[in-house]
Amino acid sequence: MATMKRYNKRNRAITARRQHLKSVMLQIAATELEKEESRRESEKANYLSEHCPPLHLPGSMSEVQDLCRQLHAKVDAAEEEKYDMEMKVQKSTKELEDMNQKLFDLRGKFKRPPLRRVRMSADAMLKALLGSKHKVCMDLRANLKQVKKEDTEKERDLRDVGDWRKNIEEKSGMEGRKKMFETES
Repeated sequence: MATMKRYNKRNRAITARRQHLKSVMLQIAATELEKEESRRESEKANYLSEHCPPLHLPGSMSEVQDLCRQLHAKVDAAEEEKYDMEMKVQKSTKELEDMNQKLFDLRGKFKRPPLRRVRMSADAMLKALLGSKHKVCMDLRANLKQVKKEDTEKERDLRDVGDWRKNIEEKSGMEGRKKMFETES
């Protein structure tokens, strides 16, 4: 129990020290912010005094008109500069994009679109590749060599027999029967 009290006292001391350090840090930060704000104000006042002289209004109407003309001329010059700078920025960004694209193309690290599986015949593929001018036939069966089969006995018999009507006419009557007996023996 005595160790618990020491531990709690120690925790309280550490917590109090942290809070004290936090408050000191916040005070220092507040003073720094105030100094920075006053420095900005003085810089702004110096810049305005250098670049924008105090305006003195003339008494006559012609002097006021001359002053307006001068101010308009300055505004026009500033607008022209602004436009020129914008055009330069646009041109340089376009050049950067082109150079980046060339760089990716040279490296080969540009994103390739996912390809879909397409079923296409060989003729359609050649037509797509070569265009409609070239008539190429890729019928593989037409290009195969024809091989004659060996005659089997059944095919020979069928070839020898020929048309069945002729056989019936030949076998009808006595002559046909005589031929049948002659061929068998």
